[in-house]
Amino acid sequence: MSEISSSRAMATPLIAGIAVAVTALAGKYGIEAWQAFKTRQAVPTVRKYYEGGFQAVMTRREAARILGVRESVAQDKVKEAHRRVMQANHPDAGGSDYLASKINEAKDHLLGQSRGSGSAF
Repeated sequence: MSEISSSRAMATPLIAGIAVAVTALAGKYGIEAWQAFKTRQAVPTVRKYYEGGFQAVMTRREAARILGVRESVAQDKVKEAHRRVMQANHPDAGGSDYLASKINEAKDHLLGQSRGSGSAF
């Protein structure tokens, strides 16, 4: 029994030493990773969605952004984009009346049509 307890007594400091060494190495690599993270070059972020409200008078640029197309796009692409965006935001499908009116206004603006004063809101 004394041999077993003496081997346990010797193993305990060894395990503690290994644990301290592992902790020190993890800390070292953690600090190095943090320093590399802080000194990395800033990568420009590309925003997928426009973060702003609507303009008082709709421009061609705003209309293109609403529909997700370029400003100089063919009429069939405008109609296709309008259909896709309207399906996602239609009031009958849980969308907003206001957004639907802005989507329709954007389509009309890009197609060169006019519906009176624009948005109903």
